[in-house]
Amino acid sequence: MTARIRTVAIQGVDCVPVEVQVQMASGVPAFTLVGLADKAVAESRERVRAALGAIGLGLPPKRITVNLAPADLPKEGSHFDLAIAVGLLATMGAVPQAEVESFVVMGELSLDGRISAVNGVLNAALSAAGEEGGGIICPAANGPEAAWATGIPIVAAPSLLALINHLKGTGILPTPQPQLADDAAPLPDLRDIKGQEAPKRALEITAAGGHNLLMIGPPGSGKSMLAARLPGLLPPLEPAEALELSMVQSVAGEMTGGRLSRARPFRQPHHSASIAALTGGGLRARPGEASLAHLGVLFLDELPEFQRAALDSLRQPLETGRILVARANHHVSYPARFQLVAAMNPCRCGHLAEPAQACGRAPKCAVDYQARISGPMLDRIDLHVDVPAVSAADLARPPPAEGTAEVAARVAAARALQAERLKAEGAPPQVRTNADLDGNLLARVASPGAEGQALLTSAVERLRLTARGYHRVLRVARTLADLDGRTAVGRLHIAEALSYRRLANA
Repeated sequence: MTARIRTVAIQGVDCVPVEVQVQMASGVPAFTLVGLADKAVAESRERVRAALGAIGLGLPPKRITVNLAPADLPKEGSHFDLAIAVGLLATMGAVPQAEVESFVVMGELSLDGRISAVNGVLNAALSAAGEEGGGIICPAANGPEAAWATGIPIVAAPSLLALINHLKGTGILPTPQPQLADDAAPLPDLRDIKGQEAPKRALEITAAGGHNLLMIGPPGSGKSMLAARLPGLLPPLEPAEALELSMVQSVAGEMTGGRLSRARPFRQPHHSASIAALTGGGLRARPGEASLAHLGVLFLDELPEFQRAALDSLRQPLETGRILVARANHHVSYPARFQLVAAMNPCRCGHLAEPAQACGRAPKCAVDYQARISGPMLDRIDLHVDVPAVSAADLARPPPAEGTAEVAARVAAARALQAERLKAEGAPPQVRTNADLDGNLLARVASPGAEGQALLTSAVERLRLTARGYHRVLRVARTLADLDGRTAVGRLHIAEALSYRRLANA
C-alpha cells in the first residue's frame, strides 16, 4: 500500500506543492528517504521513529520507502516530519487516509511526540485556501496564523497522539482563532526633539509620501532620534498589507505567537551586515533585513560604514520593490518595498563644519568619506537634509507644541488624498504612495504648471539631474502638494523638492 500526503516546500514566500509518498513492502527492514532532501529532512527518519515510539506505535519490520515528489525539487527544513509521520500512520492503518488526503500537512516532531512550530504555515494555509477542498494540519502553536486563511478546515494539533485521536473521531481539537498582536506600546514622540525644524519637515514629507531620506550631520545632532520617530508618523498597515508582511515574517520565523501586527516594521541592522543579511539568501535561503522591512522602514545608521557592495545590493530593490536571490538550482524571490532612511556624519571625525574640532585632513577627509556611497545609490534617495548641531539655546527651550500626533494627522490626510487619487486613476495594487508613482501615472498626477515646469527644466540642466532624479523631484513635489491640500503641483512645491536634491549633486 502507498499513502500520499500533501505538503509544501517554501521558496521565497511562495509554496511549491510536494507529495509525500510512503510505501511499505516485504523485504529486509529499512527506512529509506529519497527526493533531494537536505540534512534536516533526512534526519526526520529518526525523529519520526522516536515520536511514534513515544505514543506506543512501532514501525513494522518491513522495507519503508518515503519519496518526496517532485524528486528534482530541493527540500529544506524540518516541517516535513509531520507529513512523513501521517503518511506512515495511514499506511499502517492507524489513521484513515481519506481523512487526510485533502490536507496540507506541516510540522516538526519532538522525540516525545509533541508537534513543534515551524516557519511558513501562514503561506501554506493561504496556498491551501486557493484550492477547492483544501485544508491544513499544523502545530497548535501555528494555529492562530493559519486561521487567517478563511474558509478552509484547520487542524492545529499539540501532539501526534492528539492528532490521531482527532482524525479517528475520539477526541476533537478546538478550531484555532486568528489573533492580532498588541501594538499599543508607546512610540517615541517628536516633541522630544528640540530645534531641527528643517529635518522635522523632511521627516514629515518622508512619512506622507513613502520617500527615502538621508540625514547628514555631526555626532549628537539627533539623526537617530529623528529616524526612531518616523514609525509614529506612519499610518497602520491596511489588512491586505498586514497579511502581505506577515507572509514574509512567517517564512522568517518572526511571527510572535502567530499573531498578525498592523504596526509597520522598523529594521535597523548593524553596519557590519553582509549582503546576505541585507537582501536575503544564505545556505538555506531566508529573507534579509530589506524584506523584513517590507511596507515599513529600513534604517541604516552610519551609512558609509556599511560595506559598499552591501549598500549597492539595495539599489535594485529600491527601484523594483523585490529581491531576486539567484541560486545554482533555483531562484528565490522576496518582496522588499521599504522606505530607506539613512544617517551619516559629514566626515569620519564628524566635525567638518566646525574648524576648531575638525581633523587636519579636512575637506579631503569628507570627500573620501562620502565617496564610500556610490552615486547611483545616492540618486535613489529622494530627500537629502542637513541636521546641524543643536545649540545650548535650543536645548534650554521648552518642548515644542507640535508632537507626533499633530504631524501624524497631516500625514494621514495626505495619504488619504493619495489613496483616493490612485483609486480614481486605476493604479495597480502595488502602487500605494507617491513614491511608487512611475511612467504615465506619474505624468498624469504630478505634472506641474508652466512656471513649475520651467523651474524644473532649468534645474535639471544646472544641477545635472539624472532622469531618475527628475522623476523623484516630481514625486516629492506631489507629496508637498498633498500636504498643502492642493490638487495641482505648483512652482513652490517644485522649488522645495529641488532643495532636497542639492547634496546628491554637490
